[in-house]
Amino acid sequence: MQKKHFLNIGLIALGLILGLLIQPVISGDNIYDQIKRLQEVLSTVVKNYVDPVDTQKISEAAIKGMLNELDPHSVYITSEEMKQVDEDFQGSFDGIGVQFDIMDDTIVVISPIAGGPSENVGIQSGDKIIKIDNENAVGINRDDVPKKLRGPKGTKVTVDIKRSNNPELLHFEIIRDKIPLYTVDASFIVDSTDIGVIVVNRFAATTHEELVDAAQKLSQQGMKKLILDLRGNPGGFLNQAVMMADEFLPGGDTIVYTKGRRPEFDELFTSTQGGLLENIPLIVLVNAGSASASEIVSGAIQDLDRGLIVGETSFGKGLVQRQYPLSDGAAFRLTIARYYTPSGRSIQRPYKDKTEYRSLVGRIELQEGSNIGTALENVKKEIAAENAKKIKEGKKNEVINIDSIPIYYTRSRRTVLGGGGIIPDYIVKSDTLTNLTVDLRRNRIYYEYYDKYLNNGKEIKEKYGEDFTSFLRNWHPTQKMMNDFRKVAEEKDVKWNDSLFAIDQQFIETEIKGTIARSLWDRNAYVQIYYQNDKQLNTAKNLFNEAKKIAEKKSK
Repeated sequence: MQKKHFLNIGLIALGLILGLLIQPVISGDNIYDQIKRLQEVLSTVVKNYVDPVDTQKISEAAIKGMLNELDPHSVYITSEEMKQVDEDFQGSFDGIGVQFDIMDDTIVVISPIAGGPSENVGIQSGDKIIKIDNENAVGINRDDVPKKLRGPKGTKVTVDIKRSNNPELLHFEIIRDKIPLYTVDASFIVDSTDIGVIVVNRFAATTHEELVDAAQKLSQQGMKKLILDLRGNPGGFLNQAVMMADEFLPGGDTIVYTKGRRPEFDELFTSTQGGLLENIPLIVLVNAGSASASEIVSGAIQDLDRGLIVGETSFGKGLVQRQYPLSDGAAFRLTIARYYTPSGRSIQRPYKDKTEYRSLVGRIELQEGSNIGTALENVKKEIAAENAKKIKEGKKNEVINIDSIPIYYTRSRRTVLGGGGIIPDYIVKSDTLTNLTVDLRRNRIYYEYYDKYLNNGKEIKEKYGEDFTSFLRNWHPTQKMMNDFRKVAEEKDVKWNDSLFAIDQQFIETEIKGTIARSLWDRNAYVQIYYQNDKQLNTAKNLFNEAKKIAEKKSK
């Protein structure tokens, strides 16, 4: 009897989902016949299959199968996954407030979150968590750590800590609290300039508020120009992208509009007057990881000639999803519309082959130093050259049909291309890393070295105190430090190669310095150090005169 009860619930859920997904376009479509077919199959499976059947599991498989027949962004989200999604996009969670890593099967505190419960009780970077609530935590699975440390605000958790140069375990009692998840990853003034940098890692409920707060603080510090870094930003809330773009635009401009099969999904978003950053010279950084909401912002800035886009062609996701909750706490996202930039571009790449789509096939990738503001014929020649290169490499499936590329024009009649992401005004390729550097990162050698040889930065902290700027300008790893770093790498079975080290030496030394900065100060400090040798950002710094010219041209 109970099995039949669960079966009926599963069938009702499937029926509701099918009703939402397959609303008949033609009067002859009969979704009830399709529901009946599914019911017959499910009922027969449950009744006759050789082994007992988990109806929830096969119902979820049916839902996933349905959505997989649509587009790459219509997906099913389990109730467990929804908890993480809610935390990521609501902008907070309840816990103890530490950034951690697993090294040698031990939880290592990378840094306590500023103002969080762990920092308040005295937990430090480099601390090793040996016990949680008196249970051994050595050997714990990475995915299980949040389950142990997070919990409702006001609840208690105890941890036993092993700290360097202290033979005794330190016992801490921590009261969990609300921990903010910031979407502005870093904000700072580039050293010895008036250029501000704001790094945004995704678009969640608090993104616009964080952007405004960061911009106001940078303005007080003397910011006269701004680099908005959206590289690796996968997107998120559409309204937050609109609100962000609005801060840079005068009133009355189209930011983005959407078109769906159903008219209620058609929307037009326009800018309002009084944006905080309407007049500041602007450059936006994007790359292949910049998607969706990131492309809405960068597309609007480009189409309206508000600033320059620098970097590499963005991901190419121009589909709008709506999330529909299910009764068991799960949910599914369904694509309901396409979005278009002010010039009318849909930047959605073809997704007939979803594997190729996820592998970034179909993006128009131009050569280093290209400027799409030049003659269109030159751009076509570059694409033809890239096509020839792909054919030679046996990648015929990645060839771009030049004649099929849609052509659009910005407000000042500059040429921009559609059909596959936002193509930057200036193409600047990111540096590629050797296998040595990849292995060093994968094996977490930087933190191992920091813990083993730098005594968790004690001497550096004593020398520089709170003077991060002095550390930024003056501290560099010595040859002895690099020798010790190599020892740690080889102890962890990383195959050292002097030739590869010579290629990536600057990057590796920067990572060592950044690891120290992140542990002694914060993520903001780490990013500032990393960006000192960032080719894309350093190129952008020299393009503000061009950004100003474009903005002036569109206003005439």
